[in-house]
Amino acid sequence: MSDLIAKAAIDRRIAQIIGPVIEDMGFELVRVRLMTGKLSTLQIMAQKPDGSIEVDDCALISTAVSAVLDVEDPIVDAYTLEVSSPGIDRPLTRLKDFDQWQGFEAKIETEELIDGRRRFKGILAGVDDDEVLIELDDTKEPVTIGLKFDWLSDAKLVLTDELIRDVLRGRKDAGLIDEAQFDEVETIIDGDDEEDTDDAPEGAAEEKN
Repeated sequence: MSDLIAKAAIDRRIAQIIGPVIEDMGFELVRVRLMTGKLSTLQIMAQKPDGSIEVDDCALISTAVSAVLDVEDPIVDAYTLEVSSPGIDRPLTRLKDFDQWQGFEAKIETEELIDGRRRFKGILAGVDDDEVLIELDDTKEPVTIGLKFDWLSDAKLVLTDELIRDVLRGRKDAGLIDEAQFDEVETIIDGDDEEDTDDAPEGAAEEKN
């Protein structure tokens, strides 16, 4: 399992416990993060194989995951369980994600310096074996480079008008959006895309443990 799905040792332990449960329910585990603080939060991102997930699905996963975590008890302190979709500007945690979202803008970070840098931003150009291809947007001429998937420490899509339109179009085609319910759709995007914010889940279910 990639460290992008579960980075810390406790995250990987939790992923080993809940991964089979989520998969048996017909979903895919996208990311696991135990965020500690005054009150710890266990954030689980999941989706259907087609990339969609509904609030009711999150609630079902939350119930199933809570049951197995109560038995295995890998988390010592009290925590809140949050199950959500990956969101539109989703994290890219599996090699297939980079192929699926080819043509869209992404930010990628590496564990070690690659040619003097760790951060890369540009248009995803698919994958080649175990390499993620990205066309950099900060060079004078178009340059596509390959980064080995094992080198990556973080990756996510950049929220753009094009990405939003594509996601909404896909949901409309799948019958998940009824245009008759909306008079007008207005999209507001923060122009400062260099400042990362926490993912805002589109559908989520929370439960305290």
